[in-house]
Amino acid sequence: MSGHSKFANIAHKKAANDAAKGKIFTRLGKEIMVAVKEGGPDVNNNSKLRQVVTKCKAANMPNDTIERAIKKAASTDMSNFESVTYEGYGPNGTAIIVEALTDNRNRAASNIRNAFTKGSGNVGTPGCVSFMFDNKGQIIVAKEDCDKDADELMMIALDAGADDFNEEDDCFEITTAPDDFGAVTDALTSSGITFASAEVTMIPQTYVELSDEEDIKKMRRILNLLDEDDDVQNVYHNWDEPEEQED
Repeated sequence: MSGHSKFANIAHKKAANDAAKGKIFTRLGKEIMVAVKEGGPDVNNNSKLRQVVTKCKAANMPNDTIERAIKKAASTDMSNFESVTYEGYGPNGTAIIVEALTDNRNRAASNIRNAFTKGSGNVGTPGCVSFMFDNKGQIIVAKEDCDKDADELMMIALDAGADDFNEEDDCFEITTAPDDFGAVTDALTSSGITFASAEVTMIPQTYVELSDEEDIKKMRRILNLLDEDDDVQNVYHNWDEPEEQED
């Protein structure tokens, strides 16, 4: 993971996406709908919904917007929507996982395949790259936003059930089992900790560096096209993305 600054990439994406906050909130709203459909609108009795709400707060979604989204989800018919996952390869064997929520499976499949193709990648079979990732809760705390030292923060996280704690130059990374994510984020929040990012995600076991400029352009093309697709909810990859990005 040498050179891979999670916080730098999160900070960059947040800055780059400020103008597109509405789109981010729309995607989070869809995640709320799925969580409510699966487990009901009560945050205290729906662990998946709690995970999504934590993710929403880390993305600076206002509390009243979250509450409206939950109420809307409780009264919205989601029967036409289905969750689908695609796995594939980008330039130089980079691994990419795409999670979509769609009311038209054929449209989603066509658009996602098109994104891979335009970046000289290809969609593979289910399971072809997911074994290269671990499903984990991941919490990123910026050092500049944290008034606790590493040892104190680590003890709060581990006592609450975290699996691991890592210190980087600009942030702390806490990882958890998916089922322990809520307890750990609750404990940290109760201790006054704010998050740069907090979500249950797919974390690469190893990262791939791209040194060829054409490969980097192709990879960014795939990711940009997927980001523009309204059916796409989440994209995970193992590219060791440079901190400075210019489209």
